[in-house]
Amino acid sequence: MIRTRFAPSPTGYMHIGNLRTALYEYLIAKHYGGRFILRIEDTDQNRWVDGSVEAIHNTLITAGLRYDEGPDIGGEYGPYVQSRRKDIYLKYAQELVANGKAYYCFCGKECLDALTEHEKYDRRCLNLTAEEIQAKLASGAPYVIRQLIPDGETRFLDLVFGDITINNDELDDQVLIKSDGLPTYNFANVIDDHLMEITHVIRGNEYLSSTPKYNLLYDAFRWKIPVYIHLPLILNANGEKMSKRKGDASFEDLLAQGFLPEAVVNYIALLGWSPADNNEIFSLPELIEQFDETRLSKAPSAFDTRKLTWINGEYIKKLAPEAFQAMSLPVLKSAVKTPGIDLVSVSEMVQTRINFIYEIPQLVDFIDKLPDYGAELYTHKKMKTNTENSLANLKHALTVLYGLNLWDLTHIHDALAGLVESLGIKNGQMLWPVRTALSGKPSSPCGAAELCALLGKDESLKRIQMGIALLESYLM
Repeated sequence: MIRTRFAPSPTGYMHIGNLRTALYEYLIAKHYGGRFILRIEDTDQNRWVDGSVEAIHNTLITAGLRYDEGPDIGGEYGPYVQSRRKDIYLKYAQELVANGKAYYCFCGKECLDALTEHEKYDRRCLNLTAEEIQAKLASGAPYVIRQLIPDGETRFLDLVFGDITINNDELDDQVLIKSDGLPTYNFANVIDDHLMEITHVIRGNEYLSSTPKYNLLYDAFRWKIPVYIHLPLILNANGEKMSKRKGDASFEDLLAQGFLPEAVVNYIALLGWSPADNNEIFSLPELIEQFDETRLSKAPSAFDTRKLTWINGEYIKKLAPEAFQAMSLPVLKSAVKTPGIDLVSVSEMVQTRINFIYEIPQLVDFIDKLPDYGAELYTHKKMKTNTENSLANLKHALTVLYGLNLWDLTHIHDALAGLVESLGIKNGQMLWPVRTALSGKPSSPCGAAELCALLGKDESLKRIQMGIALLESYLM
């Protein structure tokens, strides 16, 4: 069974790169009927940020990425927090020491500080005799355990970047167990992935250079090496790696800006992966079905807020009316105070015309109060309207609408359509000026007949009269 894991460090918010990694791990596991695991890697206690674990849980759940095993739900491979597994790692490091694959290092801070920035550790403790090592251990001298990097080169296959070969001379003898007894990130990562039977490791390509060290550990233990999938960078608008420090949005920031979680997940899936067809709108079940790791790109992806905005609008349009009403009605009730307005109808009108729920108030503000507007709104080349014919057609509309005994959408529509036919004019020459008079805006959530039905007869006639007065004053 394929088993993937998302293993974040609790160092703050969930940035977009983190979420994309989690998403791809989730999709690969679920596409093949496998399991997706959450593991918290908190061995670096100095970087711990309060509330981070809760933020990780909440982000995954909000994004729909429900893990099968994790700190809060358990599982047969737990515990799923590395600091609670600290007694596991030392024995594996000692096994490597016994097999000549690692060694004790007693060098203090002064010794290590003497190394230049790009200089590798000089292995001075590798030459200690067994008696010297035992004496230091017995005296309680602080130590770390270092991996002994062998000569030669290390090769591995990455599903995105292909065959990679690294000369081992480029690798430092990394620390496996720190002086506080806790494992380093890299060492704990390998031990836990093996013990939790992780089959596929998906992570950012910044870990490509570290992968040979991982593989040398797997080889030292004679363990099976997992499948590697390293992901390309996500760049911001300036072509730089996305970072909160540079003002780039986190997942929580995007939700606060009005983006739907489903839209964000859909968009992030496209940052490095291309579907087999030209479709760009996917539900999470559809992503699970269609995701193919062989279609991942090695080229960096640019985070495009405009594209995400478009996807968000598409998601809003596709919402079931009941779901959209649950989002929009509280906003409409705050935005529209005129009694008798059918807010459900307004909700239906605005659904296809917005990219964000927060855009609703500015789209419907004309309902309570007709805004101040100029006569130039009545001129529209495409609709073949100008101030002169708009004035004449508003007067015709006022007469016909005033005479309606039944004020509903059907009768209003039929009256205006009949007027267009009798005058021998284009639809736009009648409907544009009526719509303008009713809304006072260059665009509105619906057409002239719908606006009449929404506002009611008295208010509609009053606004048309105001439009006539404005045009008469303008043409004097």
